[in-house]
Order: sequence, then structure tokens, then C-alpha cells
Amino acid sequence: MDEKTMVNDILESTKGDIKTYQGVILEAENMNLRQTIQQMRNNGESFQYELFKIAQTKGYYQPAQKATTTEINTVKTELQ
Repeated sequence: MDEKTMVNDILESTKGDIKTYQGVILEAENMNLRQTIQQMRNNGESFQYELFKIAQTKGYYQPAQKATTTEINTVKTELQ
């Protein structure tokens, strides 16, 4: 397996972990557990972003096209 494939696999796996953490946080009644999972989520988000920046620099990962101002305003209006 080449480096690009491994990096993209790790990025996808980390995003999945973050989504799972978020689900646990929403359901957690115990504040200590909730805070622990929040810290795990925060660490995962930091790791994912740092790996994303490395992947982007190496040309392994291309983010979605940036939204236009019109598109952003349309979403804001729809959500209000």
C-alpha cells in the first residue's frame, strides 16, 4: 500500500472516529465520561487537521471547492 492510500485511509478513519465520539457525547449522562470523550474528540480533530495539512501539501488530498459568497448566504438564509 502506498503512502497516499495510507494517509487517506487514516483521514477517513479519523473522521469516522470523530463522528462516533460526537454521538457518544450527545448520549452521555455522566459528566466525567462526557468530558473525557470531548477531549478525545478534540484530540482527534487536531490530529485529523494536522494530517490533512500534510496530505494537502503532498498533493494527496484535495478539499472540496470553496463555496462562493452567494452559496454561503443562501445556506445562512435557509438555516435561519
